[in-house]
Amino acid sequence: MANHCNGNSGGAFKMPEIKFTKLFINGQFVDSVSGKTFETRDPRTGEVIAKVAEGDKEDVDLAVKAAREAFDHGKWPRMSGYERGRLMMKFADLIEEHIEELAMLDSLDAGKLLKMGKSMDIPHCANMLRYYAGAADKIHGETLKLSSQCQGYTLKEPIGVVGHIIPWNFPSTMFFLKVSPALAAGCTMVVKPAEQTPLSALYFAHLAKQAGIPDGTINVVNGFGATAGAALCSHMDVDKISFTGSTEVGRLVMEAAARSNLKPVSLELGGKSPIIIFDDADVDMAVDLAQKAIFYNKGEICVAGSRIYVQEGIYDEFVKKAAESAKGWVVGDPLDPDVHQGPQIDKKQFEKVLQYIEHGKREGATLLTGGKPCGEKGFYIEPTIFTDVKEDMKIAQDEIFGPVMSLMKFQTIEEAIEKANATRYGLAAGVLTKDLDIANRVSRSVRAGTIWINCYFAFDPDAPFGGFKMSGFGRDYGLNAIEKYLQVKSVVTPLYSSPWL
Repeated sequence: MANHCNGNSGGAFKMPEIKFTKLFINGQFVDSVSGKTFETRDPRTGEVIAKVAEGDKEDVDLAVKAAREAFDHGKWPRMSGYERGRLMMKFADLIEEHIEELAMLDSLDAGKLLKMGKSMDIPHCANMLRYYAGAADKIHGETLKLSSQCQGYTLKEPIGVVGHIIPWNFPSTMFFLKVSPALAAGCTMVVKPAEQTPLSALYFAHLAKQAGIPDGTINVVNGFGATAGAALCSHMDVDKISFTGSTEVGRLVMEAAARSNLKPVSLELGGKSPIIIFDDADVDMAVDLAQKAIFYNKGEICVAGSRIYVQEGIYDEFVKKAAESAKGWVVGDPLDPDVHQGPQIDKKQFEKVLQYIEHGKREGATLLTGGKPCGEKGFYIEPTIFTDVKEDMKIAQDEIFGPVMSLMKFQTIEEAIEKANATRYGLAAGVLTKDLDIANRVSRSVRAGTIWINCYFAFDPDAPFGGFKMSGFGRDYGLNAIEKYLQVKSVVTPLYSSPWL
């Protein structure tokens, strides 16, 4: 079944000027110590967009030194929460003034839809900054009721120098998911963007300086995980690591932290999120939601709804409508406003997704639609749906990170819960039903950090987000996220002749 393949990238499009390609350390754009650079490529064509400074251990050392100086002796942690919030608000305003340019950088670097970047991703970054700016002066300790003749209270102190390692699928969103609460807490930081998508992070560093955020507070070191990322994780003067990425690399991050200074780590890792659709759900709504849950952002999303469980009463109708609907899902140039799905991030990911599709066929799943590359050049893949998928198949167990839906049937609530939990991951889940009792039971039974009932991708700055099981630990979003960047200190003093205790 052919999808509408609009495939190749726009000939008439004029490449924007790439303004920032160096490292950003202590408020300055600088070359790497080695002078080395690496190429960042456009996944629409595979062509080079720009050469970017390649940071390594020596550059990480310089960035950490700048962040340490800014934390130990600089203004940022010594400002009131109100003052920090004011500068964060200014930073957010500057982002809004540059929405077009920032969205374009993520489209070029990551193959993301330009219309979504302009309407959602970049405005969401500004909103996240504002949310945490409002929280910066509301970080409270507690007064304690001690059993002895003493007065006690707790302080919540910024943890210090933070290393943020961010992924390539949502470069801007992930930057602010980590940077915003850390700034509010009063921390300084070194950000290591994914090597595939360094351009927007460097632009944000420039805007932070324009907003008046003191030098050394935010540093950006582009580079590769095995070099720059590893140096950050094992650095003896980094107080905390926040990582979003694969479960495999998450293990390495924890290991490096344990072997060095036992710095705390928060991890947001892979997912194999189920969507459970009950007989009483509206089938058209369910098809539309399931399709967006897996094909949005070309399936390159940690909470992609990649396992779709449909109750037997509506299964056949769902399959028929899902196949039909996939035909109207337009794959093509992400700069085209009529396109639904751009290219996978790079050749490696493109080939990995196609290999999983071959696994699915070999293991006996039925290819309902899609399954092939799209167009003559670039890393485009048709939206793909498999039926007759069994729980033990690779396509049902592994995070594919591509536009591949596994469609499965169930009979009872108990069976749906059991199947939904038959995964090593636990990031998110969707439940579609009009029955409140079913919604309540399933949402309490599925072991995942976020449950969306009759919706999906309903992210909000106030809703904590993170994983159960091998999807990691620690929460982004919400006031919980600030706690990751704070330490609790108890202060006790004796009381003499107090009229009450």
